[in-house]
Order: sequence, then C-alpha cells, then structure tokens
Amino acid sequence: MSAVPLRLFPIPRVLRERVGEGAPADAPIATSIDASLPPEGYALEIGGGAVQLAARDADGLRHGEATLAELRAQHPRALPALEIRDWPELAVRGYMLDVSRDRVPTRATLERLVDLMARLRMNHLELYVEHTFAYRGHEAVWRDASPLTPADLRWLDAHCAARRIELAANQNCFGHMERWLRHPAYRGRAEAPDGFELPGLGRRPPAVLAPTPENAAFALGLAREMMENLKSRRVNIGCDETFELGRGKSQADVEVRGRGRVYFEHLMRLMEPLRNEGCEVLFWGDIVRAHAELVPELPREGLVALAWHYEAPQDPTTLPDMVRAIAARFGMTDEVLRGFDGVVRPFAEAGRPFWVCPGTSSWNSLVGRWPNARANCLDAAEQGARQGAQGFLLTDWGDNGHLQPPSISFAPLLYGAAVAWNPAAHGDLDVAAALDASVFEDEARVLGALCEEIGETGAATGARALNASPLFAALLPTVNVRAFDRGEPAALARVAERLDAARERLAAARPRCADGDIVVRELAQALRLARHGAWRMLREAGGGAPSDAELARDLDEAIEEQRACWRLRSREGGLADSLARLEATRALYTRT
Repeated sequence: MSAVPLRLFPIPRVLRERVGEGAPADAPIATSIDASLPPEGYALEIGGGAVQLAARDADGLRHGEATLAELRAQHPRALPALEIRDWPELAVRGYMLDVSRDRVPTRATLERLVDLMARLRMNHLELYVEHTFAYRGHEAVWRDASPLTPADLRWLDAHCAARRIELAANQNCFGHMERWLRHPAYRGRAEAPDGFELPGLGRRPPAVLAPTPENAAFALGLAREMMENLKSRRVNIGCDETFELGRGKSQADVEVRGRGRVYFEHLMRLMEPLRNEGCEVLFWGDIVRAHAELVPELPREGLVALAWHYEAPQDPTTLPDMVRAIAARFGMTDEVLRGFDGVVRPFAEAGRPFWVCPGTSSWNSLVGRWPNARANCLDAAEQGARQGAQGFLLTDWGDNGHLQPPSISFAPLLYGAAVAWNPAAHGDLDVAAALDASVFEDEARVLGALCEEIGETGAATGARALNASPLFAALLPTVNVRAFDRGEPAALARVAERLDAARERLAAARPRCADGDIVVRELAQALRLARHGAWRMLREAGGGAPSDAELARDLDEAIEEQRACWRLRSREGGLADSLARLEATRALYTRT
C-alpha cells in the first residue's frame, strides 16, 4: 500500500487512503458531473485500477485534473488508492497588483504572475491604475510612465481567460489622482488645487477630484476606456482615502450636510451609470465603513464593498497614543486594529456584498513583513468565511517607489491563495515547503525558508512602524514613513548579520522555475538595501556603523544594482522616480 502524498497544494478537505490496489499512473480518467458538489468542487477516486473524477462544473474538473497531475508527478509508476473531495471556501480568490507607484511590469512578468495564480487556483486579477494606462488624448499624464496599452490589456485578458482567471478593470476615480492633478490641464478638477495639510503628515499635493458631475463623467470615461479591452463586466472604481474632501471646493457643502453624505452621493454618481450598463462595481469600503449609518443605503446588487485592512490583529491598547492617532487618520480605529471582524461587520450586518482585502505586507518593507502578512491573510479569510464574504482580494501595493521586487510577494501570494481556498486546512501551512515545491521549484530547499526568515528581520530590530518595516523607514528618511522606536544596538547588529548570512545562503539555491536566476538576484538586492537600513538604524541607536564614505559607496553600488534588477521585471518608466528616493538618502552622506 502506497503512502498518501503530503505535498498536495492546496490541501484537500477530504483525503482518505484506501486499502487495496490503486491505478497505473497513466490510467484513463472517467469524468462525470456531480451537481451535489459545491461550486468548483470535485471528487477524485482512485482504486481497482481505475481513476474516476466527478466535478460540479468546468472549474471543478480543472481543479481535479490539477490534483491528479500532482499525484502522477509524485507517484510516476502507480497511483495510490485514495479518495479526495475538495472545493473552495470563497468564490472569488483574487490578487491586485499596484502598477501606478512607478513599477509597471513587463509582459513576461505578467505572464509569470498569471501562470502562478493559476497554479495557486486563484481566479481574479486586477492591475491598480491611477495614470499608467495609455488613455486617448491624455498623453501628458502617462508619457513618461511606460504605460499599459490597449494591446497589452487585450493580450493579458486572453492569457488570463485561457487559465480561467478574470481580468477586471481597476481605475481610481475619486482619490489618489495626484499624478493627474499635478498637470496644469487637470489642476482645476482638484478639490484643493493648491494642496492641503494632513495633520501629522504635513503638506500634501492635490490628490482628490472635486465631487462634481463633470468630474464623475471624466473619471468614468477613463474606466470605460480601459474596459473596452476586457471581457469582464466587473470594474473597480477605487474611491478610497479621499483625505482632502471638504477642505476645498466642497467645504461649504460638507459643513452643511457632512463629509460622509457628500462622499456617498458622489460615490453613487460614479456607481449608478456603470450599474445601469450591467456592470458589477467594486469600491474600497473605508470611507463608507467610517460612516456606518450610510451602509444600509448602498444598493443590494451590482456593487461590492472592498473591506480592506493590512495589519495583523492586535491589541490597540499596547500601541503608543501617537501611533493610534496616526492609524485613526487612515481609518484604523481601535476596532479595526483588532482585525477584520470590525472591518467587515457593518457590511455583513447590513446584508451588503463585500470582499475581504488583506495585503502582502511587501510595500514599504524591502524584504517583506512576513509575520504580519500571514496573520493578516488568515484573519481576512477566517472572518470572510464566517461573515459571508463573496471574495478575497490580496492587495500588493508599491508605496514610495515600489522598491521591493516581485519575488518578495510570492510567499504571501501563495499563503493568501491557500487560506482563501480553505482557511481551516491552511492556517498552519508549511509555506517554505510549498514555495520550494510550487513556486521556486528549488531542489535545494533554500528559497522558501529564506523568504520567511528575511520577512521577519524588520520585527527583529526591536523597533516598530505602522504599515511599514523599520528597515525601510531607516533607508529612506526623506519619505513620509517612520519607525516609532530606535531599536536596540545589539538586536540591530544581529539583524545586519542575519541579512548578510541570508545573502550568502542564496548561492546554495537551485531553483528550476523559469525566473530562478532573477529571483536569486533580486532577493540579494533586497537584502542589500535592507542591510543598509539596518546600518543606518544601528548608527542612530549609537551602536556604531560604517562611515559616511562606506555608506555612500555601498548605496552607490546598490542603486546601480537596483537599476539592473528593475529592468529584469519592469518597464523603464517610473525607474528614475523610484531611484530618486535612494538618491535622496545618498545625498545625506559626504561626497567622496
């Protein structure tokens, strides 16, 4: 009797070994439809020399065939006798990649991403766009960004469709429009054309469109132009973090009717035309959630609130008052800081459709924040399953130059896909082993454990940061990210040593994935930047560090390698803007 394989991904809900004969590895498959199975469900039975696969639908059949392929790879001579039944917990299991914070991926990078998503049984993809699409008549906005073109979207849509992945349009239509409003031709559309003060975060440039019918028509035109190239009738209109609403042109209206009501009416102004055209409209739910009395006014059909939160559940009373105050400005009240229960409850109680949206914790990190990502994803999946979410959208942002490479997101991408499929089976998943088997194909089993380990180094400094790693905050002191503690010199010295040791261990990796050489090179570069951050923290804490001349030389070399690594995965547009953050740090050192 053969042992049942332990490396199936995802782990099936039901896996029973049978007594008796299995089947030849090349045995034909007898397929059938079983309407009693849940959507995307399948039942695989092997025994008596036969293989039988029943499925609820075409997706279930595909999942069953994928599981059978794994079994054949692990048992090339004869399949063991067993029974498997499996189906996903959440209907939509998606990934959203920020392509507007400088880094626009090449087609090869997008192809690798989509193929990996298919392997992980994800079925929804969005590319977050503010300005990086080649809109007709708006060349001034995207000219230097190496934007996605209509041909790119049509190509990607076809590639996704072949793998049963929906590609949905994503166009921010209200907030986060600073890349438009910096240009004189669009400045008049701003809520606050001269910028605004955000308490605790200083002067900010204009980023929010004034809530007018004319601006709604303008933004919807951008979204519709993108949708022309896609089959999906889902569209994400964004509408998050409208910080300056009520601080400019809408001030008088907000004073009379309230910020929540003014926001809600403009949201409906954007949403209703699309709903009337048969679209399902996605929007970030942070503003409406903060005005929970408005949630019952949302339509019951044709929209989905995206309930996002990017921190692991925590006890807010353990945080300094200053941290809690800054968190509250971004909608992270004490209830939200405790986790997704508070994030989704207003939508669940009102019976309105919602998805849970955790994050990869890769942005503002260099090497990831793995413990935070893992806890955040599991919390989202568990609460989503418990409170009736229709989907799970893992977000991957590029704040402050998108300095982290794509491979830093592979661990949370795999884990997020696993818990979205079934949180009960995957909460304690051996992610390192799954990465080595399913993502890196690393025969040496180095890269999986290394990705987990380096993602823990920020926390090991003894310092804390909100929505960021202290290592990133130290590397880029000129950006608006900061740590709230200095860290202990001894801990910081150990972190620097761990980062160097991890770089040395990369030489032993033997990845067989097509981008294996790129993965190793870009991880080495991320580790180098993180070490530079650790050196800067060490000096700030009085623990000694390399001299200005040594730091300058290290960062000069790191900037050149960052340039080279960027070009392996991403288009040229945005590179200069991204590197400017590192060059600002370089300017702090005495020129040698």
